[in-house]
Amino acid sequence: MHVLDTSAFIHEYHTQASVASIPLVREELEDEHAYRFDALEGSGMHLHIPEDETVERIERAARETGDLGELSKTDIRLVAAAFELDGTLVTDDYAMQNVAEKLDVTVEVIAREGIDEQREWRFQCAGCGREFDDDHDRCPVCGSDLSRKNPA
Repeated sequence: MHVLDTSAFIHEYHTQASVASIPLVREELEDEHAYRFDALEGSGMHLHIPEDETVERIERAARETGDLGELSKTDIRLVAAAFELDGTLVTDDYAMQNVAEKLDVTVEVIAREGIDEQREWRFQCAGCGREFDDDHDRCPVCGSDLSRKNPA
């Protein structure tokens, strides 16, 4: 089963496999892309609502990789749906790909190249320069903003 992100509808993704999505994706779509969602739903696309426990597991994984702040509520639930359905996540979103990779969820990209490697981001203070494994609202040492830093 292929679990479709918003970008799949925008780029008119086609597959012979069975497809699924989540209701939140429909809310992100407009005009002809929304009609495409409706048409696929009418022709048998499965709408899946992931369990709360799975959503929490995805959030934990995203926190560990440093991607949680980059993911929307919709993104997290799409990864959760792909995880629960043992499906292939269809997306161009790099943060979603990174979290999916950590959870061994297969990803198919649409219009961009996919990620080359799974990353666990670090966070650096803009004030004192200290680095942290976990994201915080502010630096616990000096109170300045933190920014996501590529670990490579």
